[in-house]
Amino acid sequence: MLEIQNLSKTYKNGTCALNNVNINIGKGMFGLLGPNGAGKSTLMRIMATLQMPDSGFLNFEGISVLNTPIELQKILGYLPQSFGVYPKISAEKLLDYFGLLKGISSKGERQKIVQHVLELTNLFEVRKKSVSGYSGGMKQRFGIAQLLLNNPKLIIVDEPTAGLDPGERNRFLNVLREVGSENTVIFSTHIVDDVSELCNDMAIINKGEILKHNTPKQLIKKITNKVWTKNIATDAIERYQENYHLLSSGFNADNSMNIRIYANNEPEDGFVHATANLEDVYFLSLNPNKKQ
Repeated sequence: MLEIQNLSKTYKNGTCALNNVNINIGKGMFGLLGPNGAGKSTLMRIMATLQMPDSGFLNFEGISVLNTPIELQKILGYLPQSFGVYPKISAEKLLDYFGLLKGISSKGERQKIVQHVLELTNLFEVRKKSVSGYSGGMKQRFGIAQLLLNNPKLIIVDEPTAGLDPGERNRFLNVLREVGSENTVIFSTHIVDDVSELCNDMAIINKGEILKHNTPKQLIKKITNKVWTKNIATDAIERYQENYHLLSSGFNADNSMNIRIYANNEPEDGFVHATANLEDVYFLSLNPNKKQ
């Protein structure tokens, strides 16, 4: 269990990145969902011992993260938003080098671990290729491979699917699913589908504050029968924005618009109940005070 209490961070330019964050995160896949600039990366860097907060407390399985960061680093795996690799070095050799840096002194043991993580991340067939020549999705899977070398109990992955094409995204998420079953994996993203498909627990963060914390199913359940949909003419959208709690809108093939509205009762004639989803929860959390 990762316990976070009263965590706050304000940068020198006056930007409040985190404001009294309190949350407990257990084993499994935990999704931290929020827009760009919400404070996700700051929280991830603090959890990964790369940055200090102004105040607060973090504890992971008896380890005081802020007081004894080296103890956490022994059981930590971290994948940042972007990372560099040495040019013209194969994945196999680079992982062997990283294993040595992580204290795996036995060459035979390193070889076994390297082969295991390459197979787990579906990179074994391209292990002789230079990592600098990998596609974006392959580099992200290599990032997972390197963080697994020390058999971490806490894995932190920051915005890993941004910029990946659908095929690479699916392959990457499948790898995370496999490693997440036995570890505490904290996964930050601004992509709702990533959390919906991957996580058994989640939180929504914005402007440095935790807005919601529950399982995706429970969050969706709370707004069941309160999401309504209707097709409208495009020139009518402003009226619905002004008079109702508009969650989202999109264009239809005939150039009309489909809108989704949050309301306890039918907003007006022509609306029908929509099946609530996590995207509705997300937009409602970011804009909770609009008219109903």
